[in-house]
Amino acid sequence: MWRNPVKSFLRRIKGLNVRPRARGSCTRSEKKWVVPTGFDTGLKTFNSLTKQNEPLILAREGVATWYSCGPTVYDHAHLGHACSYVRFDVLQRILSRLFGITVIHAMVITDIDDKIIQRGWQENISPIIIARMYEEEFKKDMMSLKVLPPAVYVRVTENVPQIVAFIQRIIENGNAYATKEGDVYFDIQSIGDRYGKFGAAGDSQEGAGSSSKKDVRDFALWKRSKPQEPHWESPWGPGRPGWHIECSTIASSMFGSQLDIHSGGIDLAFPHHENEVAQSEAYHQCDQWANYFLHSGHLHLKGSAEKMSKSLKNYVTIKDFLQTHSANEFRMFCLLTKYRSAIDYSHSSMLEARVSLATISTFYNDAQAYINGQLQCLPVQDGLLWERLAQTKALVMTALADDFDTPRAMNAIIDLVYQGNCQLQPVSRAAGGTRSPAVLGAMMAYIRDILDAFGIDPFHNKEAEAISQSGSLQAVVDQLTQFRSEVRAFALTRQSTTSEKFQEALHPDRIPLLKASDDLRKNLVPLGVLIKDRGASSTWELTKRAPEITDRMKPSTDKAVHG
Repeated sequence: MWRNPVKSFLRRIKGLNVRPRARGSCTRSEKKWVVPTGFDTGLKTFNSLTKQNEPLILAREGVATWYSCGPTVYDHAHLGHACSYVRFDVLQRILSRLFGITVIHAMVITDIDDKIIQRGWQENISPIIIARMYEEEFKKDMMSLKVLPPAVYVRVTENVPQIVAFIQRIIENGNAYATKEGDVYFDIQSIGDRYGKFGAAGDSQEGAGSSSKKDVRDFALWKRSKPQEPHWESPWGPGRPGWHIECSTIASSMFGSQLDIHSGGIDLAFPHHENEVAQSEAYHQCDQWANYFLHSGHLHLKGSAEKMSKSLKNYVTIKDFLQTHSANEFRMFCLLTKYRSAIDYSHSSMLEARVSLATISTFYNDAQAYINGQLQCLPVQDGLLWERLAQTKALVMTALADDFDTPRAMNAIIDLVYQGNCQLQPVSRAAGGTRSPAVLGAMMAYIRDILDAFGIDPFHNKEAEAISQSGSLQAVVDQLTQFRSEVRAFALTRQSTTSEKFQEALHPDRIPLLKASDDLRKNLVPLGVLIKDRGASSTWELTKRAPEITDRMKPSTDKAVHG
């Protein structure tokens, strides 16, 4: 019942027509990519159809239609899947949050497939039940990783009549044929040299040995049913859709004969996307159905040249990963490499992401303490920081407009954090002079907003959420920190002596209090409470960071004072 409202909504925003164009209504051009007409976003993106950066031009100003290949739901989703979906989620967030473009995203759920059928046989459960179980798990995993849901999820099994009609049209257009056994194949020879837009026009990777094919490269649009397999009725007999036809049909039913952006993992470029393009352009009688194909790089276990995949049994499930890491850490891990580059997953790469987040969080908390008057430091060079902030904003936007270069953008942000940290080194005594809270507040707001646009909130964690719901616990930690600060200030009081050598030395009888104060701070770290000494006062925060990471970020303030 939801499909008609979705189509109506799409037609309202873009004037889309879900019916196919009549033969000849789309100009038949050469095989090469043609620059679209429409709204120039000012961005450039790497287009797999041309293998170079191209200006991103949308059919309608302020709106991007986006189709992505969703999961085949027969097992748990793993980090290889997560990497692709998180990366494209970041790209969509950048378009919408930073460049003001509304992304209308549709994703297919492949809920009928050889692997699903096989899993059902193994578990002695209906393939539909298998598909529903893992579909719900996939959606929960995406929610855990903060991946925004598409405007619509579309299941293959709920669109079989549309798929049958789509195949019939391709046959009528002279680009497909049915066999006497009840299969339907796409006729690659019928489109001449237009097959191979991704540069891989060799043998098809499915059923090359079938004697019913006209060409070994021909691929299945409809598969005749086999014993004990789910099937649907069709003009060619009972069967089910081929792998590629589902995406062409559903994308066309959502967006008509013109699609702005199509995304997926690089392993889908051939044969899946190649075959999608062939059958979609045969259906619509166009040579450029989708204007941009964006492909994400593989995720590898470090030291392995092979991608993470279920078939190779070298994967980490999303659920298992989230037992020891956060969604913020995985997003930062993805941001530190370009979305279309291969990426190595290892303890060291995750540690780099965790340290980057911790560094930003430390700056944010220190800046907050400075603004609140709790951090004493030398006078802040606010002119320098205002200049750095303006430069960072420009660098980030330039990087993101250049094929969504998130590593370059994050380097600019980390450099801004470094400049801020250099200005916020605590001193044991107030230096006096004019304070400059405004520039620190502006830096905090910008960093928070830009990371939020990436789907990261480094200043929020489960412990902070829990404590915010318990005012009494927060009050206890506040009182403990205040008591410790008073004891520590008392212990740090200097005494005047007649000897120049020991002038303003600590009171010997108070040194045990200072040691006890330090021990309390250190002992609270494993319990998730991080106390930071800022001159005469102290602040606290909740954290799951490992002690060694915290120690690497910043030296103990107590040691600096004692020295």
